[in-house]
Formats: sequence, C-alpha cells, structure tokens
Amino acid sequence: MSDSSKAWPVAAPFIIRHTAGPGDIDAFNHVNNARYIDWVNEIAWAHSNALGLTMDDYKRLGLGCVVWRHEFDYVAPVALGDEIEIATWIAENDQRVRLTRAYEMRHAASGKVVFRGRTKFVCIDMITGKPARMPKEFIAAYRPSAGE
Repeated sequence: MSDSSKAWPVAAPFIIRHTAGPGDIDAFNHVNNARYIDWVNEIAWAHSNALGLTMDDYKRLGLGCVVWRHEFDYVAPVALGDEIEIATWIAENDQRVRLTRAYEMRHAASGKVVFRGRTKFVCIDMITGKPARMPKEFIAAYRPSAGE
C-alpha cells in the first residue's frame, strides 16, 4: 500500500493493484472509460469474496445484489504501464433492499486520485428478478465502512 493510504476516504478500504496494459488503452492513448467499469466490477467481486459472499453463496440463498446505478467521475487519465491502486468499501446499506459501494483509484506511486465512483445495488430474487429483502448474510457482510 502506498504512503497515501492514510488519505483514503475510509479507514480500511479493500485495495487491489492493477497495471494498465495494452488492452486497456484506447485511441486517445489512455485507459478507456469502459475499462474502469471492468475494474470496479472486478474489485467489487474480490471484496465480496473476501467478505465471505461468493456467487455460489448468492445461488444458495437465491438472492443477489445487482447494479441499479453507477456514478463515476474520471478525474485524471491513466496511461499504459501506470500502476493503479483500486479501493472499494461499502458506503451505505439500508439493511432492506439497497446498498451503495464506493470506489477510488489512485496512481500507486504518487497517490494522485484518477477516479471516484459509487454503485447503487438492489437486492433481488435471482429467479424472479424482483427486489427482495436482504438476507442476514448480506446485512452482516455488507456493513458500511467507518468514515464514509
């Protein structure tokens, strides 16, 4: 973790590192905006798995959290070879149907913020696709982080 870790918006975000590769770069010679969506999806699942909720758990419970809305701010470009710290945390959970996950990405070397975002999720019944009350497993695992 970089020296900038003390400045994260929450005390202990879940962090992974990613280096921008050739497949991430677009015609403007920086990381394409769609790749950031891939990166937040990847870290969201990695964080859920670390919290003890996998897709197998979702299937067993018959319930899952699906994206309702993304809100992203692309703050600065990321170039080929840049190493990025990608952080996530649970920002809000109404303990009924909705939760919000927050993200922040920074250049690993400088700590400069390159991206901020939030995803609002809705808990659904995986068979009907209709909103459903969160099970106790989701409430326990998806607790909001301190400092948000």
